[in-house]
Amino acid sequence: MLCEALRKAESLRPGLRELMDNIASILACDVGNSRIALGCVADEKVSHVRRVSGGDLSSLGDVLEELWRSCPAPARIAASSVRPEHLAAMESVAGKRLGQKILVVGRDLPLPIETNLPVPDRIGTDRLCAAAIAYHRLGGACVVADFGTAITIDCVNDEGVFLGGAILPGLALSAEALAGGASALPSVELVNPDWVFGADTRQAIVGGIVFGARGALRELIESYATELGRWPEVILTGGDAELVADNCDLSATVVPDLTLLGVGLSAQVERK
Repeated sequence: MLCEALRKAESLRPGLRELMDNIASILACDVGNSRIALGCVADEKVSHVRRVSGGDLSSLGDVLEELWRSCPAPARIAASSVRPEHLAAMESVAGKRLGQKILVVGRDLPLPIETNLPVPDRIGTDRLCAAAIAYHRLGGACVVADFGTAITIDCVNDEGVFLGGAILPGLALSAEALAGGASALPSVELVNPDWVFGADTRQAIVGGIVFGARGALRELIESYATELGRWPEVILTGGDAELVADNCDLSATVVPDLTLLGVGLSAQVERK
């Protein structure tokens, strides 16, 4: 079942319903803080996933063309974005190379999930897309934790309403902050710690960051569960999701490309 926001197809701007009718697939784009993820979403599955660093967008045109050829026709391009300048660059490339307009969640497409927030359009649409597809798949209360440049841990109730959540520094960002802010602390490679007590500074930093992320996740889920009155399903996504999930005693499912699936869901309007 689609959330109520997707049922309100009449809220789309004029002509968009006709534009979206009979599409076979969506070239979904997640314009994040440090990179752009792209993939072809069809039949609620994502394939041909590519990622382009936000620090070097020179390959973006080639990636868009490659994926556009891979998406079953007729197709459209849709995106969520938290980096306006990267979105603008991608829109320019899509127009010049593909002759296509990108439909942006929250601008051209309605927000994909109901919220009880005072200003819903101030919430990152990547968070809303991930929450929407998680609820769409599970049909009940859930927590979505995205371990990327930042960590977001959000909650949806049994009625499919996005309640909000928490934002923390991502694992790599935490490591960079320690190395940059304390002259005696080294840069570290983040791995799954097979120790409890850090035997040297590097182990202490890695353990602190990874165990700390797991602890924050557990604490927030427990707090959300108290408010909900029951334990929610937990979905992890993002580049560091597997690292956090390893040896974590929480019952959670890792879905690497959850936000792309959510963008694909957001682009599906009710058809008559």
